[in-house]
Amino acid sequence: MQKVDIRQVRNNPDNPRFIKDHKFEKLVKSIREFPQMLELRPIVVNQDMVVLGGNMRLKACEAAGIKEVPIIFADNLTPEQEKEFIIKDNSSFGEWDWDLLANEWDVENLQDWGMDIPDEWALRPEELGEDFELADGDREPFQQMTFHLADEQAEQIKNALDDIKKLDEFKYVETFANENSNGNALYLIIMQWVEQRK
Repeated sequence: MQKVDIRQVRNNPDNPRFIKDHKFEKLVKSIREFPQMLELRPIVVNQDMVVLGGNMRLKACEAAGIKEVPIIFADNLTPEQEKEFIIKDNSSFGEWDWDLLANEWDVENLQDWGMDIPDEWALRPEELGEDFELADGDREPFQQMTFHLADEQAEQIKNALDDIKKLDEFKYVETFANENSNGNALYLIIMQWVEQRK
């Protein structure tokens, strides 16, 4: 690893991964607050100083006013291996243990660090208390339900929820002040099933 002038490092125009808007701003904030992270995860470049891993970090460093960045040379890769590295470096092979995160980590910190938090976390009973206080003073109960599904089941359910959200009738589903779109879509699916059973 070595540190170089940030102007020597070139963004990769073929990088298929990007971050925009508030997520990019969070990355810039993260680099300003924890610059040591850059040394623990340097930018990977080829022999031409083109980024193979860390395009968004480089852009965030530029936005944060960083003058020098740590890099690692990957100058012994073929063009095909460079392309493979770009994809694999941006792929997530694992899955988060959401129960562990919910119980052991601060949700606001996770969001500040750039993690995409599931919609239903906004309505976790342990976060909100037994009831949720609405702006007008009314109290409406909210509950979180957790299901364990096989991968195939989860995929089909996700597809069904996405499909139902595209229907016109989804716009008129009774939400009971619930802002969670997946919960409302599931409710509509169940209500349609109940009607068919009558």
